Amino acid sequence: MSNKHQTLLGFDYGRMSIGVAVGQTVTKTAKPLLALKAENGLPAWEVVAELIQSWKPDCLVVGLPLGMDGKPQETTEKALQLAKELHSHFHLPVYTIDERLTTVEAKARLFEQGGYRALGKSAIDAVSAQIILESWMSQESDIQHASYF
Repeated sequence: MSNKHQTLLGFDYGRMSIGVAVGQTVTKTAKPLLALKAENGLPAWEVVAELIQSWKPDCLVVGLPLGMDGKPQETTEKALQLAKELHSHFHLPVYTIDERLTTVEAKARLFEQGGYRALGKSAIDAVSAQIILESWMSQESDIQHASYF
C-alpha cells in the first residue's frame, strides 16, 4: 500500500445533510465526525475548510449513491458534483466509491450500540461516511482507485 494517502476525510452525500468521517490508511480505521447541513447538496464551504485545516487529509473520498442494479441515478450525479466541488475548493485528490447499503449498515451499527435512541439522522450520516472510508481503505490495496478530479 502506498504511504501517499495516510489521512482521509470521507463524505456521505445527501441533499440536506452530508456525513463526514476521518480515517487512517495505516490502521485502516475510520471514525464518524459529524453531519454537515447542506443546501441543495452543497455544504457551507467554510465549515469544510475548518475540517480540512484541522485534519489535514491527504485525499477525500465521496460515496456514490448508485441504484441497487449498480446504475447511476439522480443522486449519483449530485454526489459527483460534490466531489468536483471539493476538488475545486481544496485541490486535494478526490476518490469515489460505491456506497450502496451504507445507510442500512450504519443503522444496524448504531442500533447495536444504543438502540432506537442512537438512530439520529446526523449519527446515521456520519457513520455512513465512516463505512464509506472503511470500504475504500479495504479495497485500496486490491484495486486502483481512479480519481475523477
